[in-house]
Amino acid sequence: MSDPTDHPTPAPRRRTGRGRVITPYARRSSRGLITLATVTLGSGITMLDTSVVAIALPTIGRELNSSLGGLQWVNNGLILSLSALILVGGSLGDRLGRRRVYLVGVVWFALASLGCALAPATGWLVVARVLQGVGAALLTPGALAIIRSSFREEDQPAVIGTWAGVSGVAVAIGPFLGGWLLGHFSWRWIFLVNLPLCAVVILAGLAAVPESRDEEATGRFDVAGAGLTSAVLASLTWLLIDGHQWPPVLAATVATAVVAGAVAFVLVERRAAYPLVPLTLFSSRVFTSANLMTFLVYGALGSILFFLVLQLQNTVGFSPRDSGLATLPITIILMLLSAPMSTLAQRLGPRRPMTVGPMIVALGVLILSRVAAGSGWGSVLVGTSVFGLGLAVLVSPLTAAVLGAAPERLAGAASAINNAVARTGSLLAIAALPAVVGLSGADYRDAGLLTAGYRLATYITAALLVLGGLVSWFGLRGTGPAARPEPGPSQTPTA
Repeated sequence: MSDPTDHPTPAPRRRTGRGRVITPYARRSSRGLITLATVTLGSGITMLDTSVVAIALPTIGRELNSSLGGLQWVNNGLILSLSALILVGGSLGDRLGRRRVYLVGVVWFALASLGCALAPATGWLVVARVLQGVGAALLTPGALAIIRSSFREEDQPAVIGTWAGVSGVAVAIGPFLGGWLLGHFSWRWIFLVNLPLCAVVILAGLAAVPESRDEEATGRFDVAGAGLTSAVLASLTWLLIDGHQWPPVLAATVATAVVAGAVAFVLVERRAAYPLVPLTLFSSRVFTSANLMTFLVYGALGSILFFLVLQLQNTVGFSPRDSGLATLPITIILMLLSAPMSTLAQRLGPRRPMTVGPMIVALGVLILSRVAAGSGWGSVLVGTSVFGLGLAVLVSPLTAAVLGAAPERLAGAASAINNAVARTGSLLAIAALPAVVGLSGADYRDAGLLTAGYRLATYITAALLVLGGLVSWFGLRGTGPAARPEPGPSQTPTA
């Protein structure tokens, strides 16, 4: 017998784009719960994979004889293609159907994960990681777009809070899971574990998730915008990771091409009938500020986790399992506090949590900066606990602020833009910081060199976090508990 709350009569009906009409689910209905589990687990797998791989990098480096640059590419391969193509994924979902593109992305990600597990050398693994990113780019923006189109409006803040909290837990639990897998199996199992999880997502998605699309998505697909995005990010990442080894003329040429490509992208998007990035979204001060904060904060988060794992294993002497246990407080705090913090953010508005959260994370990073040879569990656990508290404060209101600043028909684009900004921030920080702090080649295997570079990296990331908090304080003025972020002049507020 079906749950009567699966079809709440007061909810407004929404067209799917092919004449069919869906009735948004109640959050606690059986279909609502399955839909939420589907999008949460699917997007969580990609986030889990990123953080699981981080804990395995030293082991992969030893077994495949990788340089520091090779490890950067293993870490960044997925992030690069995800950042470059996530806007394409959001646009394809809006056009072809969000559920369809989401599930295709899950299948693609599973097959690429199998390719990673079979990799015999660093180059093979990097290619497979890039292919993983393609699948992640198809599924990631669809998660929030499906939430916006599948649930009643009054339930969406709580659903988004649950999604954001569980996704944050997936990021945080990755090092712990990775450490356990490395302690009992080969590093290849960190990729094989994705296969059964993806199978569950596919079955649940086919059973319960309704199809939806943007009825106004017409005209030619923005091929030029997609190509320019991919070319600019790939060139910039290549420049940041390997550019210090190039002749000055080559480095200057690539840098000039990156700037020219970025300018061309903006011009193309302004003229496109159906742009990959609807620039009208950025006429909202809240949308622009939230994405700038995202760039700074997620750049800091990605880089500190990259450096912390190397420092714990190569300098302090932690095993992969112990490195995972050291991050366990982040997981526990996110699990316990994500839902209460989401409720509090609804009462306070996004400005204060998005200001205070990055500051708390920065404090945690400064505590972790003291981790060195001879450090015990105490300083590590205190640092990761404070770190986790800050994450719990900022994650849910950030997601809600971004989506609240966009009309529903552009939910896929808004989600894709914010995800692209987050991944790009992490991508560029991980690519640039090792060279900035003086690390290259096999330096990460030298405890003295690594500690000096690690400490400088923590100071830089703490500064980025503080700057992100200040952007939120000044950029989110006027957003209160009862106020929706203002739309741009050409946008229509979501009813």
